Amino acid sequence: MALLLGCIADDFTGATDLAALLARSGLPVSLRIGIPQEKRDRSEIAAFEVIALKCRTSPVDVAVKQAHRALAWLREAGASRFFWKYCSTFDSTAEGNIGPIAEMLMAETGAAQTIYCPAFPENGRSVFMGHLFVGEQLLSESPMKDHPLTPMRDSSLVRLLTPQVASAVGLANRNVVSKGAAALKTHLEQLHGDDIRHVIVDAVCDDDLRTIAAASFNMMLLTGGSAIAGQLPQFYIEQGLASLSEHRQALPKVAGGSIVLSGSCSAMTRRQVARYTGKVASLRLDPIVLAQEGAGAALEWLRQQSPDAPKLIYATAEPDEVRRAQERLGRDKAGHVVEDALSEIAHEAFDCGTRRFVVAGGETSGAITQALGITHLAIGPEIAPGVPWTFAAVDRRQIALALKSGNFGGEDFFTDAFDRLETA
Repeated sequence: MALLLGCIADDFTGATDLAALLARSGLPVSLRIGIPQEKRDRSEIAAFEVIALKCRTSPVDVAVKQAHRALAWLREAGASRFFWKYCSTFDSTAEGNIGPIAEMLMAETGAAQTIYCPAFPENGRSVFMGHLFVGEQLLSESPMKDHPLTPMRDSSLVRLLTPQVASAVGLANRNVVSKGAAALKTHLEQLHGDDIRHVIVDAVCDDDLRTIAAASFNMMLLTGGSAIAGQLPQFYIEQGLASLSEHRQALPKVAGGSIVLSGSCSAMTRRQVARYTGKVASLRLDPIVLAQEGAGAALEWLRQQSPDAPKLIYATAEPDEVRRAQERLGRDKAGHVVEDALSEIAHEAFDCGTRRFVVAGGETSGAITQALGITHLAIGPEIAPGVPWTFAAVDRRQIALALKSGNFGGEDFFTDAFDRLETA
């Protein structure tokens, strides 16, 4: 099957989110961790290729360079249309990296215009009159305002994107979207005639997403959250560019101990951790102690646990605690000591016989998958919208891995995840 869409994601949980929604179509999806080092035979390429980067909070020049390399690999693999995936809460700084990467991709692919659609109504993310909502709260009033790495204190996507790009930013609001695909396409063409190359598009429900996909389907480059991408496969099928195979990929049964490793400090993850600590053996990590003493005590605690018993190790904390650690250590170091410790712990857990991992947080997921040497993931069943089980080989042994974006899933997500794996 030809490569229909080459996708670049700015973190690992976002990449699995994207892969999960594309996989709902039944078409083959391949998720690659980091930029592949080898050139693949075209026969090994899936209909949708997703490359997971770890560049959401990288310096702009580093992030753009990584995305450029990913683009080159996807082109070599046969992609002619591309999707740039970022978080449904538009996580970024005033400098980027959403806009700079989009502009680089536009320049390299010759895209004259692109859209920005982070909405994910199924998970409570909507865009109305250019403003991003998390549930019924404006982004700037949601817990995202206290994100330790990318605090989001403005809800206007036009204002957020404008300083990140060189050309003008426009809006296709809900009034336009509600009139249907033809009206939206005409509006986009009018904006292009006014030299507006970057367009925020409103969406408050899945019907809006389908309208947007229909209007922008033929664009060389689309950008957004996973939900808009999840609408695209049906158009490929309807146009005869792809057909569903009768043969589904067989997924492995993974036996072995289970562990939750959480570095996310999002509001939902805090609730999930609080719920799970009452059910399993758990250990909390303190960034200040880790910076002084390393992960030795946590590794020793892990060795003393039953290999088959479920367990939880977490650095999840309230916003005030996160700020204190950042003030003491610096923002970057506070994050890195947690990532490094959880990566060591993941290695030790694997050596102790753990084969089923749930990881909470995008940065944490990136650090752990890289530390385990994982380069390719098979997509399994969804646990919650946008969060699938995935499968990989580590030292020739199969593991199951769920990479959860901080705010995704319900309060019982950790329990639900392992239950879902049993029934897969």
